[in-house]
Amino acid sequence: MKILFQGDSITDAWRDRENPHDMGEGYPHYASAMLRDVFPDVDFEFINLGIGGDRTTEILARLESDIIEQQPDIVSLLVGINDVWHRYLPDIGRETTDEQFEENLRTILSAIKERTSACILLMEPFLLEEVDPQKSEMTEELVRKQAIVRRLGEEYADAYLPLHKYLHTAAEEQSFYSADGVHLTADGACAVGEVYLGAITPLVELLTKEA
Repeated sequence: MKILFQGDSITDAWRDRENPHDMGEGYPHYASAMLRDVFPDVDFEFINLGIGGDRTTEILARLESDIIEQQPDIVSLLVGINDVWHRYLPDIGRETTDEQFEENLRTILSAIKERTSACILLMEPFLLEEVDPQKSEMTEELVRKQAIVRRLGEEYADAYLPLHKYLHTAAEEQSFYSADGVHLTADGACAVGEVYLGAITPLVELLTKEA
């Protein structure tokens, strides 16, 4: 069973990009190990093609080679925080409008559905900072884009993981899971790996029954 991890730096997490089977140090490292433990009889092939700094625009640009040509059984996709965050970083300042974000993500998800037989696990982008939504333009934009992800998840995804809500509920202190609000600590990555396992298990069970 081929499981493809796709996304941005949170998925990338210092993996060896010359080796797609290297899970890096993030949640794919923990999730893949947990899946092997829970399903010892399943012949898994885990592929991590996340790239740090990617937005939906960059994932769309590598859609053919890094998703369609892989023909995975399950695609897990975590993207969106850079579509928000990069606009507010003074050394980057790249804006992805809500309309462009939705168009990009819809194109990615519809291509997976139409051109592969993969199940889709869609993950919600998150920000682990104590910010007043009424005062933060960045937080307001994230909330809008999260709503887009949820809506498209209802339309295209076989499973949806509300990471933002989960991490804010689970972490007593936000810094325990992320030092900068975006990139996960080892504890944060392990926590995501655990909740990821819960979200993907029904898909693995379904596919093993069909095999």
